[in-house]
Amino acid sequence: MVTKAVVLAAGLGSRMRRSDASARVSVAQAATAESGIKALVPIDRPFLDYVLTSIADAGYRRVCLVVGPGPSALRDRYTRLSGGRLEFEFAVQQTPLGTAHALAAAAEFADSDHFLLINSDNYYPVEPLRQLRELDGPGTIGFQPGGLTEGGNISAARILRFALMEQDQDGYLRRIVEKPQDDAVGELSDNSLVSMNCWRFGPEIFAACGAIVKSPRGEFEIADAVSYSMRELDQRYRVVTSSTPVLDLSCQADIAPVADRLAGKKAKL
Repeated sequence: MVTKAVVLAAGLGSRMRRSDASARVSVAQAATAESGIKALVPIDRPFLDYVLTSIADAGYRRVCLVVGPGPSALRDRYTRLSGGRLEFEFAVQQTPLGTAHALAAAAEFADSDHFLLINSDNYYPVEPLRQLRELDGPGTIGFQPGGLTEGGNISAARILRFALMEQDQDGYLRRIVEKPQDDAVGELSDNSLVSMNCWRFGPEIFAACGAIVKSPRGEFEIADAVSYSMRELDQRYRVVTSSTPVLDLSCQADIAPVADRLAGKKAKL
């Protein structure tokens, strides 16, 4: 059974740093947002505490936080909290060159095991995380657009900021398109699902991360590594379909609606 999880937490969010006069944020929230460390934005407790609580509730026990180089408030905090429901380890992404590049930093932690991969600025529902852990091989969660827009804080217009995916008739991933352009959207079906970068990987993904080239955005993308692994390494990804929402903390305007939806939830690490 999978017990390891990799959490991408090295990025300093440029959108989070942009002040938004209409955003309802406290002084502490604004100060943390301006630092760019989205995962530590305080919502009673740091946002990442709630993300990690979902991981623990779903049955994962060892967590590798991928962080940037140098002193880190995030690293200091979770070093102190290690040893409760979760054991924390760390990997360093020396330069911010994309999600696949960040994942590659965790290769030693993953070793030959299967593991969960998620973002640190998304709060995922527990049950799909548990279903992913209980698969018998690689997989991903495909979120239905309606579930994201109706129950979460992601607008319909914002959906195209994320990768879109299609599954085949057997429930396996057929294709994934990162931040699709209009022509690519037209090629996807009405049944397309949204990828919120929530994956179960085996060790083969690291060979894929090392084989891809930079995307047009100048980064090494998880979507490209997945496509390479399917095409060249015969990897198949079971799609766990979910209609439940994901809370996305991308900019200061997200803080208040995310806090509203997390009201009453307890974080337990």
